[in-house]
Amino acid sequence: MYVILVYDINLEDKKGQKVLRNVYKTCKKYLVHIQNSVFEGELLESQLLKLKAELKLYIRDDKDSVIVFKNRNQKWMEKMFFGKVEDDATDNFL
Repeated sequence: MYVILVYDINLEDKKGQKVLRNVYKTCKKYLVHIQNSVFEGELLESQLLKLKAELKLYIRDDKDSVIVFKNRNQKWMEKMFFGKVEDDATDNFL
């Protein structure tokens, strides 16, 4: 399945930076980083479950959030870019 993951980490306390760093590193293991708190890529259902379990170790339910958008395949998703786009990290062609 094709996944877009976005997160919002509360940085009002000291622990926020550590949470942010750990969430970023975890997402980077499974997906491609495309913008500040946005990742995307192809995952198996088992990989998504593993990613979710790893993120739950860091996400504070009362302060942080993660949203995952799932689609059957990337070809069903149309992308539009606005503003300064220097490099399309989402491009799968070499």
